[in-house]
Amino acid sequence: LADLLEGFKSADPVVQEKALAETEERLRDSEAGPEEECRTKVNKTVINTRAPVRLSRDFLAALEKDARERAKRRKRNERLANALKEKGNDAFRRGDYATAIQKYTEGLEKLKDQQQLYTNRAQAYLKMHEYEKAIGDCNWALKCDEKCIKAHFLMGKAHLALKHFSESRQCYQKILDIDPQKKSLFKDCINEVNLEEKRMNEEEKALKEFQSGKFTALSIKELLQKLDKPDQNILYYSGGIRVLTGAMKDCTEQTLFRTNDGFSIINDNEVIRRGFSAERKNTAEVDLSISLLFLWQAVCAGNEENQRLLLTHPDMNVQLSKLLSSGVPEIQKETLALISLYSETEYGRRLLVRHQDLSRWLQILMMFINNPDGRASSAMNILADLTKEESFKIQSRMEFSTAVLPLFSQLLVSAKQVNGTALARCIGIVGDLCTDRAVRKKMADCQECWQACLKLVDECLPGGSTPEYQECLFAVLGLMMNLLLESSAAIQCFALDISGRCMSLLSSKDGRIVTRALGVLSRILPASSSAVEEVVKGGVVKKMIKILKAGGQITSNYAIRTLSICTKSNSQAQEEVVKSDKRFGVLLKLLNSENEIIVGNAAFCLGHCLVVPGAAASLLNSNVVMVLLKHAGGDATNTSVQENAAIALGRLCTAEPRHIFQLRELNGMAILNSSMKYLHSV
Repeated sequence: LADLLEGFKSADPVVQEKALAETEERLRDSEAGPEEECRTKVNKTVINTRAPVRLSRDFLAALEKDARERAKRRKRNERLANALKEKGNDAFRRGDYATAIQKYTEGLEKLKDQQQLYTNRAQAYLKMHEYEKAIGDCNWALKCDEKCIKAHFLMGKAHLALKHFSESRQCYQKILDIDPQKKSLFKDCINEVNLEEKRMNEEEKALKEFQSGKFTALSIKELLQKLDKPDQNILYYSGGIRVLTGAMKDCTEQTLFRTNDGFSIINDNEVIRRGFSAERKNTAEVDLSISLLFLWQAVCAGNEENQRLLLTHPDMNVQLSKLLSSGVPEIQKETLALISLYSETEYGRRLLVRHQDLSRWLQILMMFINNPDGRASSAMNILADLTKEESFKIQSRMEFSTAVLPLFSQLLVSAKQVNGTALARCIGIVGDLCTDRAVRKKMADCQECWQACLKLVDECLPGGSTPEYQECLFAVLGLMMNLLLESSAAIQCFALDISGRCMSLLSSKDGRIVTRALGVLSRILPASSSAVEEVVKGGVVKKMIKILKAGGQITSNYAIRTLSICTKSNSQAQEEVVKSDKRFGVLLKLLNSENEIIVGNAAFCLGHCLVVPGAAASLLNSNVVMVLLKHAGGDATNTSVQENAAIALGRLCTAEPRHIFQLRELNGMAILNSSMKYLHSV
């Protein structure tokens, strides 16, 4: 067969003819075989003896071209995948496991059969305690290379974390089967599995002992005495604490726990204290810590005195933040539940502020947004509660620029890889923190923060995002509005970009998004004349007139402010207002608004548009003189509204003197004369 293929490839026509003849002979031989009676097996193809030479050459050329192109594409994809792998490795080394997973995933989109990307992502999943996903990636890595030792090793660790002891042992045994020389390295891994399985069995035994009739019948005092027994296995204490937790039925048991010195468990028992305070906890110490957290929740629920005693315990100031940062999901979950007991009440929040160093809590709690489970929601609930306390805002200033802002910016950039609902809440909470001038100023000066906000907006511009992601957009627009209360070099730097994004968002079908985009636009335009010029070119005047015709007080407020800024210095905007708002029908309606801010901006806008030839004459048969006179004469309580109305009145009569006749009839000449001083000053 190989000779035949070589014959077809030959450039010699004689050799090709010979190969073709031999092929026909073989086909005839196969037709004469034992299956001859089956007509469906007979090949009745008529072969043109002249055409195949040309066709086979074209066909082979096409195959070779396709192979070259595929090799070229693969080489390019390999480069891209390796670059993304290195970015993932950098993120992994920094401890940013969510970003590492994102980069490895992007690499696999380029090259689906790169084993290293699967094992690296599995390792990142292990760090995030997403063990099932780690096992899945290890399986894919083994499909790429069934002898991949790293895949077997990581899978063994994941199975052990899930307490799949048999599967974990099998993974380590496969490593020894692949390379027996590594026995000394992985023998300890198998021993660890055996010890963990034994420990779990002992824990179950200890818990059953405590749950037996003779222990459950004991009083709170007697149970505490049992726990005071020294030199017992840590599992004994874990089981006892769980039984004690179950005995907390109401405030009576809570009081008995306190009066029998139950809070001394941490200090007086060395095994409990050491296990609870351990930096890197083993499984038994993790179980002990979770048992204690359950106990404290039961003891402190609705009991202010117990809450005070626990929080004033010497170890708790350090331990709560350590437990939150432990990286163990169950410990974090129960620590958040305990803190929630405090943050939900004013008394509890004051205890936290008084007895805890909260300077790092904003950063620690924000990091839970990377988690897809309930921890993210719990952390945001606590943050929302804490922001009600002015002392928390003051403490948060300490590490805001160095720790919180970089983390927050990264969360915005990675919005689609984190918990979207929690991120939207986090953005809103940071917006609330911006009521603190010091915090707001730091954010407004941060270029990375503005870049991250714009990146999030860009993700939503196509309109294909999920509802939770739309909530993120809504929240970030609100945050931008708060930050624009400040003026900074960073704001001026991004003014063009921000105004451009807002213009795009005005076509959104979500009215809330449109309103906030208008708000941002009205606050960013004063920072840049270039931004004003660009939005005017982009048709902002027609959009604002259309919005103003539709009504709505909040949107009208933002829209007329935007128009007043544009018409202040841009002649094209002035001309477009005159053209789009026939006889100033929209502006006249706004001048009769009950909202003085809207009235003031409408008068300001009108005053600038009256310089357009013919604009003042178009108002001859309207009541504009009477309306402006009313506001300029003192009906408006805001002096800036009075000034804007007086300026508009002066420009009206200067541009079209015939309005003076109506002004005389209304006895308004004195007001006109006083308004002239404003005209000379602008």
